[in-house]
Amino acid sequence: MKEITINPIGEIRSGECGQVIAIDEAYRAGLRGLEGFSHLIVLWWASGADEPEYRTLLDAGMPYRKVKAPLGIFATRSPIRPNPVCASVVDVADLDIERGCVSTYYIDAELGTPVIDIKPYTPSVDRVASPSVPAWCDHWPADVETSGDFNWDAEFTF
Repeated sequence: MKEITINPIGEIRSGECGQVIAIDEAYRAGLRGLEGFSHLIVLWWASGADEPEYRTLLDAGMPYRKVKAPLGIFATRSPIRPNPVCASVVDVADLDIERGCVSTYYIDAELGTPVIDIKPYTPSVDRVASPSVPAWCDHWPADVETSGDFNWDAEFTF
């Protein structure tokens, strides 16, 4: 198998309004043109879950209360996976290209997490009008805007 090299472009930090995607100086020019986008897709490396034994786990067990049978790791958003690459859609609270700061109210990544890419969220290619999901998660919120009020703690078995 061919080896792949990934170079982080920044990291997750704490900011005034929530979290900041802090972009390294060498990559800040890549932020030009993001003005006006309300949301971004952030790809990050789950460095806290990057252990050799985790990379071989393909059975996720039954991490959700309504699951009827064990899930494969690819049926979850767990950071424990063969390659701990995670994706989050975030809202842009503020953008400072000169300082390399993209502020957001929330991202499901820990402080210090390496960011490996950012893409603009564009509904024409990123939004699915009528997605289907399995029964065990069909009661979850239909969008990120309402998921903050959802009782996620009641969904997990851990």
